[in-house]
Amino acid sequence: MLAPLRIYADGLTRAGDGPGRVIVRFADGSATPLALSRYLSAADEVDESVLDHARGPVLDVGCGPGRHLHALARRGVFALGVDLSGVAVELARGRGARAIVASIFDEIPGTGSWRTALLLDGNIGIGGAPLRLLRRIGALLSDDGELLVELDPPGTASGSLHARLELAGAHSDWFEWARLTSSELDAVAAGAGFAVLARWRGGDRWFARLRLQAPRVLNADQ
Repeated sequence: MLAPLRIYADGLTRAGDGPGRVIVRFADGSATPLALSRYLSAADEVDESVLDHARGPVLDVGCGPGRHLHALARRGVFALGVDLSGVAVELARGRGARAIVASIFDEIPGTGSWRTALLLDGNIGIGGAPLRLLRRIGALLSDDGELLVELDPPGTASGSLHARLELAGAHSDWFEWARLTSSELDAVAAGAGFAVLARWRGGDRWFARLRLQAPRVLNADQ
């Protein structure tokens, strides 16, 4: 078995070819393709409409190859991407974006100064615990900071789960992931000190805008 980051990196370098299709398989047997072609493309109309709500400076959590970073740069908005994948960060930097290889739970530059954080492309699932993740992001934001988050479609079962990546007959180790839908968002947001300001649908994707309401939570494990 391979590390998930290895499968992800291979998929990024092979996207566009038939064998480059990365599948996310969950422990319950369900599976969905990873949208690598979208990640590698320029921001589309839906992405741009979400970024209309972003106030700089912006922290893009799980930035991937950086299409949101590039779109923000074209708007003149300062943004920094954070991703565990060195390949993804290299791709983002190669097109002029600012990005670092790190976990969001590592020490992050600019703590307490980010006015907007992005948690798009399913990245609410990072670490398998959305409440812990939102608390960590809250600790990085300014006192009036906001979070733009992409949610799973209505009817999807929310909660923590195990997932793995599959590519051309190979598969990764299982790792912790999570799903969160709009109906489950309010309780998680409130527990992390956020208020839900808006939620909307863009094409076949679902989003919400959250604002930090409580003092920053310095210990994400609380």
